[in-house]
Amino acid sequence: MIATLHDSIMSLVEKAGGKWGFVIEDLQTNERLAYQEDERFYAASLIKVPIMTAVFAEQYAGKLSFEDKVRLKKEDLVGGSGVLEQLTPGTEFTIYDLVMLMIIQSDNTATNMLIDLVGKKSIRSIMKKTGMSNSQFHNKLMVIPAELEGYNEVTAADMANHFRLMATGKILSYNSCLQMIRILKQQQIQQSLPLHLPDPDHEIIGGLPRWEMAHKTGSVSTNDHDVGILYVGQKAILISTLSANVPANLARDTMGRICELVYQLYAQKD
Repeated sequence: MIATLHDSIMSLVEKAGGKWGFVIEDLQTNERLAYQEDERFYAASLIKVPIMTAVFAEQYAGKLSFEDKVRLKKEDLVGGSGVLEQLTPGTEFTIYDLVMLMIIQSDNTATNMLIDLVGKKSIRSIMKKTGMSNSQFHNKLMVIPAELEGYNEVTAADMANHFRLMATGKILSYNSCLQMIRILKQQQIQQSLPLHLPDPDHEIIGGLPRWEMAHKTGSVSTNDHDVGILYVGQKAILISTLSANVPANLARDTMGRICELVYQLYAQKD
């Protein structure tokens, strides 16, 4: 079924220009469509997904509790996405709240606090465990060290691997995966994949939504990405879209058009 979208999707990315990598996969039938899925892209905020998983891994292992509090320090404050940089140093936040801010608002300060909490080694370990073999993590966000180890990089296939394992309950535990998916569903940045989808709310109060999406965006310089799982009725479709050297508005519109094509295909089949 997904194969019928090949020509339309390729037309969209070719018209947009630049560099693209994508994976679209039906998580129930395993049918997939891919293009340059192993090409490396600057990770931007997509790296926050394996960071979240690493935090959940530490919690699962009993090394921390989500209720534990972390104090915001002045030296933690960095620019970019999020709200913590505007708040008062000395304020305490639970680890769970930091994870929530990192994902739904893409807060860079919260992200760096969590990196310090669990350590780079644990993040690299969870990336390896989830088959992110062509991706790498080296640096905190919005902080450029004098001696750069390397860049944070991901591929469409690696991000798809991570989301697939999460959606099928194969990371840590079913409950851990369920909690992470619930957090990703509360994403507040909706400028890419869901851009052209219809209003999700049912016309009758209390009715099931037309669609839901558990996803994470990433945007920096000339890179725009969005990866997630689109739920339509009883179907779940993984969409991993990465782009580089495409004007931001065009990249986001293109990702939205791709998601719209997937939605239309599955909405009419449901």
